[in-house]
Amino acid sequence: MRLRYPAILVAGVMAVLVALAPGATASPLRPAAAPGGEGGQAIYGGNGVRCTLGFNVRQSDTYYFLTAGGCAQPGLTLYADPGLTVRLGTVVGVTNVNVALVRYVEPQVERAGSVLLYPGHQDITSAGAPSVGQRICRSGPTTGLHCGSVTAINVTVQFPEGTVTGLASTTVCTEPGDTPGAPYFSGSVAVGLGIGGVGDCTSGGSSFMQPIGQVLSAFGVSVY
Repeated sequence: MRLRYPAILVAGVMAVLVALAPGATASPLRPAAAPGGEGGQAIYGGNGVRCTLGFNVRQSDTYYFLTAGGCAQPGLTLYADPGLTVRLGTVVGVTNVNVALVRYVEPQVERAGSVLLYPGHQDITSAGAPSVGQRICRSGPTTGLHCGSVTAINVTVQFPEGTVTGLASTTVCTEPGDTPGAPYFSGSVAVGLGIGGVGDCTSGGSSFMQPIGQVLSAFGVSVY
């Protein structure tokens, strides 16, 4: 974004930067845009955690984003950078499967409803339930974009933190840093949020996702 400056005469410099037309008034400086993020980018918590931004969502004219894992702690402030200088928002809700709703700084400012493709972007315009055999892709800050298919739904998985039910399993590989919270999507349709996986993207692996419909219903929000 460019800042527009009014006409000024800088002390010690014999030049006018911009001449105003007769009757015109100087435009005020525009404030910096409120920080925002896209699905698939890394986000950071002040407690040392690193997660992935899932999807941007909204409730009426208020904007939020979804994430998961260690970032799903009520009241936790999340940042766009590891130095914790660019504040994105604050966790305002957590589901029983450790998925968080984060309210943006300046929540009335619209953010991009898209996912990073490393390179490029995919606009997300709707949400849908996963189905066996469906082709899906996952975006994450460690390995970028990887695609595969859904192999099962309503799966129960035992994680170190406890048992989680209602997940979908996929052939999409994942590595530490890509999850938790990574967005799973099919074209412009949001499908799920990464919860965990096995293996890696070199020798092969698989992953699990929380279907997005359950999350949207729990928080009363929608993609856009």
